[in-house]
Amino acid sequence: MIELIAIDMDGTLLDSAHTLSPRVKAAITAARARGVRIVLATGRPFSGIEMYLEELGLAGDDEYCITFNGAVIQNASGTKSVAETTLGYDDFRYCEKIARDLGVHFHVLYERSMMTPNADISSHTVRDAYISHTPLLYRSVEQVDPAWRFRKFMMVDDEAVLDKAIANLPPELMQRYTVVKSAADFLEILHPEAGKGRALATLAAYLGVPSERIMAIGDQENDLVMLEFAGVAVAMGNAIDAVKAVADHVTTSNNEDGVAVAIERYVLQGG
Repeated sequence: MIELIAIDMDGTLLDSAHTLSPRVKAAITAARARGVRIVLATGRPFSGIEMYLEELGLAGDDEYCITFNGAVIQNASGTKSVAETTLGYDDFRYCEKIARDLGVHFHVLYERSMMTPNADISSHTVRDAYISHTPLLYRSVEQVDPAWRFRKFMMVDDEAVLDKAIANLPPELMQRYTVVKSAADFLEILHPEAGKGRALATLAAYLGVPSERIMAIGDQENDLVMLEFAGVAVAMGNAIDAVKAVADHVTTSNNEDGVAVAIERYVLQGG
């Protein structure tokens, strides 16, 4: 029996217009009525999911979510943090220089803001700030406060430009951090102990839910470890091949109510 469903947001829960379909909302409501916990697990900051938590009736003190790609586990009212990992100033200087040397744009998330040291602010950064409802600031490297703590760093650019940079990342970066591609134009750099999979394991232990009673649904590289941890792993129809390869099941796409199809089939109908 499934007790908890961890659901990625962009490309999974939300359709291409970043909205929740009536069928998806109905399936989530029906699962919750059976006592199943719903946990949104996303790369977005909390500000980027508040409206969806409220729309789904999940914005309570006893509901939980995973944000910043696993850097933060918190309750869905935003009043309590279960666990949090952050990066420091030295990490910022190291990763920013790599991005600059590779010729890709770079931005960071800290507190409730997004900041870029790029004077030529990327359209990918602007879009990310808009979608996640996060204030966007420009600060030169010299203006960054050494006391700031960061939830994550992001290299962002056109897919071809970003993929070329990824192919040339120094091995040391991969050894020092959790590095995952969350979209065609997003590469995310997290604390080495962060990630959706580790966060889901931590939250499951906190809630006393065994992994075999967890279903996870996702579509991108940053969902892989989360899917591997869950007892039932579901890939979206629009998922990358690597995600489909580790999944137990493949549902329809995010524009075809894929989350609802999975919940109906594997939770509400029992398999």
